[in-house]
Amino acid sequence: MIHIFEFFGLFLCFAKGVFGVDTDGLKSVSVMEGDSVTLHTDVTEIQREDQILWMFGPQDTRIAEIIKRFNSSSIDDDDDGRFKDKLQLDDQTGSLTIRNIRIEHSGLYKLQIISKKGTSYKRFSVTVYAPLPVPVIINNSSICSSSSSSSSGRSLSPKCVFQCSVVTVTHVTLSWYKGNSLLSSISVSDLNSSLSLEVEYQENNIYSCVVNNPIRNQTKHLNINEVCQMCSDQISRSYLISSLIVAGVVALVVIIAVSGVIYWYIRDRKQASQEVQSHEDEIHYAQPNLCAHYVHNTETSGADLTEYSSVKTS
Repeated sequence: MIHIFEFFGLFLCFAKGVFGVDTDGLKSVSVMEGDSVTLHTDVTEIQREDQILWMFGPQDTRIAEIIKRFNSSSIDDDDDGRFKDKLQLDDQTGSLTIRNIRIEHSGLYKLQIISKKGTSYKRFSVTVYAPLPVPVIINNSSICSSSSSSSSGRSLSPKCVFQCSVVTVTHVTLSWYKGNSLLSSISVSDLNSSLSLEVEYQENNIYSCVVNNPIRNQTKHLNINEVCQMCSDQISRSYLISSLIVAGVVALVVIIAVSGVIYWYIRDRKQASQEVQSHEDEIHYAQPNLCAHYVHNTETSGADLTEYSSVKTS
């Protein structure tokens, strides 16, 4: 169906979107679903002899046209009606605005400008992205016990495993961040994708799951202390290990204390024994010498008498 509009004033449209230009002159436009976007002709004012023609898709289907000399403009809804009540033309510049744009409006748009100077062309590649949902984080605590031991059977630090997922969106990137550092990332090509994260129990770092496209992003933060809980068997094992460690430390302290007391007791006894021995070594003993004195007794039988006396030395 063709709608003919007579414009009696100037129309100014403010649109959202991200524009880029390839080396071959193709302009890339990224826009969120539900927003409006304007494809500009870069013409200041259409001259009387100018003709503006907008086409869409691989078949170059006409969707809008301005013929200045007839002072008329037309908008075509296309055969499938995808552009019904969506398009608006600026009769001064010929720029095309797509309002409340949908995913089905993604594709290649071509502009043909016919003037006295000749014919020129422009191309626009429009990509429409669906609104981004907030990613969902699931705590896979059912597998935390299996991650607490290695293949060799040695016990490792308890860990928690989380799954971050998004649904109903494609052509987005799903990522895990630790603070501002990227940990892992995948490109989502189907409608249901997820990305795993494994962290140690009671870790204090800040983690975030981010889903983004070239225009916007959505972030879900993860509070490890609130959601990372140990399995019951890990709690029992951790409590037992902690109790054994405390008992071992207490026993070691007692042994060291008792050893110290015994050491000092033996040391004091040894010092006392050495002091007693030292005093005994200071006492000197002398062998008494007996000196003989001869006494002549004239009154007896004339025999000599021998008298001994002791000599005291110090």
